[in-house]
Amino acid sequence: MTEGTTYSGFVALVGKPNVGKSTLLNSMLGVKIAPISPKPQTTRKRVRGIHTEGSRQIVFVDTPGWHEAADAMSEYMIRQITEALAEVNLVLWLVDLRHPPTHEDELVARALRLLKGQVPIFLVGNKSDAARYPDTAMQAYAELLPGLETRMISAQNERGAKALRDEVLALLPEGPFFFPEDYAKGDQTPEEWAAEIVREEAMKRLKEEIPYSIATRTEEFEQRDNGMLYIQVNIYVEREGHKPILIGARGRMLKEIGAAARKQLEVFLSRKVYLELQVKVYPNWRKDPEALRELGYQ
Repeated sequence: MTEGTTYSGFVALVGKPNVGKSTLLNSMLGVKIAPISPKPQTTRKRVRGIHTEGSRQIVFVDTPGWHEAADAMSEYMIRQITEALAEVNLVLWLVDLRHPPTHEDELVARALRLLKGQVPIFLVGNKSDAARYPDTAMQAYAELLPGLETRMISAQNERGAKALRDEVLALLPEGPFFFPEDYAKGDQTPEEWAAEIVREEAMKRLKEEIPYSIATRTEEFEQRDNGMLYIQVNIYVEREGHKPILIGARGRMLKEIGAAARKQLEVFLSRKVYLELQVKVYPNWRKDPEALRELGYQ
């Protein structure tokens, strides 16, 4: 452990779905620890990212996108956000500068109003490089919760993301490190990461309702005698009719998902991987609290 005074804190990334929270987290850390896809609600549970630099340590908390709760799954996601906000030292509220505020942005502002004055809150305008009128959009967002510090970035720009990270580092309160200095960048287990990568690749390729009705769980994760790491992941869908769509003609869709996920896992794990995917039906799992616990949402 670093000798002398240390500084540490929890920093929550919040915002409505698909504003780039996970992309920003990955850019700030310089390594991918959170799944991303063009679909909203790719992030379903809190993901912690750890950055330690000298005597300072940030524990970033990536959260699901804030939305109206409609079932047990979305209620769980909202709880993940509120629980994250209960333990933070600073908040990064991300908004999409390509569009004006929506009702979901108003929900975020309403939740953050309770924290204003207690912890620093940065209103971070993302996608500034793609916005036609970024200053006008930022002003509209700022009016939802006046008096916040504002920043404009592109989450995909690692240099800008790390500049924001360094600014946060300087604001950390005095306190002990929460993780050892040599701890990994993220707090997910390899088994959890394998399941999330499979779900990410499936969400990138599936359309309409199906991406949101799938869940993944790692069933086997073991080193075989031939040196190959064997990983078996189940993909759960809610309806029997979703199964052939996920598998695809002659198994083409499932093979494509598996091949893309395996490539990511081999980079992450630095070893050869044999990835087996199985598709199973778990009716209405999103509405069943017990099913959510079985699938790791607890």
